[in-house]
Amino acid sequence: MRRVAELTGKHGATLSLDDPVEALDSDSLGAAMRLCELVEVSDKVGATTARNEKVSLLAAAVGALGGDELPIGVAYLAGIVPQGSFGVGFASLRDLPAPAEAATLNLVDVDVALESIAALSGEGSTAARRDALDVLFARATREEQTFLAALLLGGLRQGAGERLMMDAVAKGSGVPVGLVRRATMFTGDVAEVAVAATAGGRQAVKAFGLRLLRPVSPMLAKTAASVEEGLEKLEEAAIERKLDGARIQVHLDDGEVRVFTRNLNDVTDRLPEVVGAVAGFPASTLVLDGEAIGLRTDGRPVPFQATMGRFGSEGSEDALELSPFFFDVLHADGEDILDLPLRERMDRLDRLVPEQFRVPRIITADGSEAQTFFEETLAAGHEGVVLKSLDTPYAAGRRGAGWLKVKPVHTLDLVVLAVEWGSGRRKGWLSNIHLGARAGDGSYVMLGKTFKGMTDVVLEWQTERFLDLETHREGHVVYVRPEQVVEIAFDGVQASSRYPGGMALRFARVKGYRTDKTAEEADTIETVRAVFEGR
Repeated sequence: MRRVAELTGKHGATLSLDDPVEALDSDSLGAAMRLCELVEVSDKVGATTARNEKVSLLAAAVGALGGDELPIGVAYLAGIVPQGSFGVGFASLRDLPAPAEAATLNLVDVDVALESIAALSGEGSTAARRDALDVLFARATREEQTFLAALLLGGLRQGAGERLMMDAVAKGSGVPVGLVRRATMFTGDVAEVAVAATAGGRQAVKAFGLRLLRPVSPMLAKTAASVEEGLEKLEEAAIERKLDGARIQVHLDDGEVRVFTRNLNDVTDRLPEVVGAVAGFPASTLVLDGEAIGLRTDGRPVPFQATMGRFGSEGSEDALELSPFFFDVLHADGEDILDLPLRERMDRLDRLVPEQFRVPRIITADGSEAQTFFEETLAAGHEGVVLKSLDTPYAAGRRGAGWLKVKPVHTLDLVVLAVEWGSGRRKGWLSNIHLGARAGDGSYVMLGKTFKGMTDVVLEWQTERFLDLETHREGHVVYVRPEQVVEIAFDGVQASSRYPGGMALRFARVKGYRTDKTAEEADTIETVRAVFEGR
């Protein structure tokens, strides 16, 4: 193997990739949990569907971790790579070296190796990264290779995830789960919170708070079937337009502005118009929650994917300009105000953010007035409305009962074209269904895939049903005769170059299988196009 690099990891270990076995010698880094032990925990978590059992398994693992390995193990079990994305894709892991016969890797070994791989850049870095991955994977057993590949590719589906890991950290440390969740929302890093909880308990976790220029997970809304239902639950409420744009969180700190997405990615350099607008607001420090959206000259929104296209490239003179609209403030002029009731946060928002940059809203307890506002919002081309309790605090990272979204529900009767074998909790069942609408020539046009809305009973039924309809297989995909109709609920239709019809369903989920309908009675691609075009 040719020389790749010699790099020093954050744990103080030097990796000479000329001599991979010695470079990753566990003894040089001190005793630590072996990777195979963590893989065993992950497999056990994936093998059970009982949430409490998952939490207990993860909590026991957290308790067994110590020192440098604690944040690493917590991150890995939550499916997180601490180094983030660093150019490792399917191609990099297509041809792995032969697995090791014995398990020798520990968690610090892996972290040092991944940190060093992430640091590779410049000419020849792609080949160097592949060589370094070979070094690491040659030290891993077959089970460890499977785990590492899934982790690096974002496909570790053992049913854990960050939220379940928060509960496990709370159980393992004795810190109330509410405090752990709140701290994780502020930091965006459950591993950092796990270290604090283990070392300092409740007081250390309580010390976490909002940090300027560091995003927090946004508050989310639950769903109500109608404006009337939402108002019955909340009585008097603020009712805001739900814009068909992209969620943004904007921080201002003495002239410096940073813009973050719903997923907490920094997109400041891509949205200079948002930066310019917020820089002019009359405050020294701010944290705002809102939407960025592209508008046509008549004020109606451009298609959702056109707005999202701005998040994939840097702004330029001919790029679609996005307009920011804000509906909440979390911090203002040196004061965290998340815990204040919404009515007080709205008052602060109205004083600091000019009206042209605020999401339209009304405050009412009158159902007729609320319904009219809802209908006017839809007529203007937006998604729906959000009803908000005037007394609710800002629950970062949570789907709070004080926020209720109302959107018109679209449904289509579509035909199942193929099904994919599931993984994790769905392993052994046919899960992800391929959805098609009828075309004029009798063929079917694919519009996307979904496994949302499927219960265990549905998974069991459809596995038997689609194996009966099987025509052939390609890898994990089972193709079926286009006979089974399924009723699909969805939020809208967007343009897509991925599918031959040029369209894809947004947030598709299964309402139920229509055994009373034949494929000839399913909806046509023209019906879908009418929804797409707003006809």
